[in-house]
Amino acid sequence: MPSVQANGVTLYYDLTGPEGAPVVVFSNSLGSTLEMWDAQVGVLAARFRCLRYDTRGHGRSQAAAQPVTIGGLAADLAGLLDALKIVQADVVGLSLGGMTAQALAVARPGLVRRLVLMATSANMTGVPTWGERATLVRKAGLGAVVDAVLGRMFTAGFRAAHPATAAQTAAQINGADPGSYAACCEAIGGMDIREQIRSITAPTLIIAGGADPATPVPMLTEIQGHIPGSDLVVVGGAAHLLNIERPDAVNRQLLAFLSEETKPGKAADFAAGLANRKAVLGVDHVERSLARANSFDRPWQDFITRVAWGEIWGDETLPRRTRSMLTLTMMIALHREEEFKLHLRPALRNGVSLEELRALMLQAAIYAGVPATNAAFRWARDVLGDDAGD
Repeated sequence: MPSVQANGVTLYYDLTGPEGAPVVVFSNSLGSTLEMWDAQVGVLAARFRCLRYDTRGHGRSQAAAQPVTIGGLAADLAGLLDALKIVQADVVGLSLGGMTAQALAVARPGLVRRLVLMATSANMTGVPTWGERATLVRKAGLGAVVDAVLGRMFTAGFRAAHPATAAQTAAQINGADPGSYAACCEAIGGMDIREQIRSITAPTLIIAGGADPATPVPMLTEIQGHIPGSDLVVVGGAAHLLNIERPDAVNRQLLAFLSEETKPGKAADFAAGLANRKAVLGVDHVERSLARANSFDRPWQDFITRVAWGEIWGDETLPRRTRSMLTLTMMIALHREEEFKLHLRPALRNGVSLEELRALMLQAAIYAGVPATNAAFRWARDVLGDDAGD
């Protein structure tokens, strides 16, 4: 598990992309883990060195002593960059991550080459709901706020069309340390850095979600008014987690703003494939696979990462949901138990429902044979257990 000690706390991180390429670091929203940036890293990692990390008390990072301040979270990020010997980076932050990014650009301007602030604010004082949420979480746990939070994270239409994505976001929130989450709520509620951000000199792009109830467009407009020369873009039809709801629009803005004279080559092909592989199969699984590789099979890991995950899974002609269904179907027909099990939960995360999975398996019985599908149902129960139904 890649982690470092930064500012007195152990931070889990993922670093993907060609060595020597410009570094882009992503800072998360409240309750999220580094996986929230899968859609961005999958595109940017061919040309940039992409660094993601779990905020203290979130995901796999250590829960830290309270109270928490925005300045302290910025010091965490600075410590992470220092520990990895990254002397300068483009910093992308959303919501709490955007607040962290602003504070970093104020405290350590030399670390920040360019700044992207999404769905965030420079002032949350006078908003009593943050203190109320902190009190509720400490009393009743994160389950007491998940539904309300999801209602602000995504539009109703997106939640209905992408239930697996909403469920994954809910799981990330529920996986946070309640005390750290509550402390972060209090840090947000007490934050006012409007005057400090006037000192930011890094080129700054501000991106707002047009349907964001958590940090509506006027909050982003206020930031623009305080950071000299900054630009504001509004992404229509997106709520708070606009990078997940509208990755196409967000990625276009990021690529245009962060563009460098970088030429994709073999290293870039590997980086892009690695980002896709981690997004589908999970960071932990892929890191374990690469760590186990030796001089004999390391070329194989390089090959499947560049070709299978870079060229094939990276081809946007077919969406990941479709590719997952095709992969499961072929694994049934070929009786490949290990690969079927490996791709089953990722398929659900990619939007395949249990009903669609069952229909896929029944059709496979017609064209690949009853014994093959009989085995596949057994494999599915092995992986999903009670999640497969009563």
